[in-house]
Amino acid sequence: MNIATYAEIQAQISRLQQEAETLRKSEIAAVIADVKAKIAAHGLTARDLGLSAAGGAQRSSRKSTSPTRFVGPQGQTWSGFGRQPQWLHDALAAGKTKADFAA
Repeated sequence: MNIATYAEIQAQISRLQQEAETLRKSEIAAVIADVKAKIAAHGLTARDLGLSAAGGAQRSSRKSTSPTRFVGPQGQTWSGFGRQPQWLHDALAAGKTKADFAA
């Protein structure tokens, strides 16, 4: 009866893990080639697959819930929150007041 030592079993495990990794890479390469061929055959885009260029997961478009409080001379708007827009900053510097632009 041939009894393997701990070291021999560890060496076998290592060889099998390397073999498994080689097979996994080979299978992945085949799958990628197949998917690329199907994408090309059907003329699909990243957007069609839900993989927009915006970073993978699709972002929800969240509308601002803040009402417009100020309207500029050319129709620009500002809710009064966040950084003051340049058009309002320039108008205030020219002597106007925020009340002049109240919506």
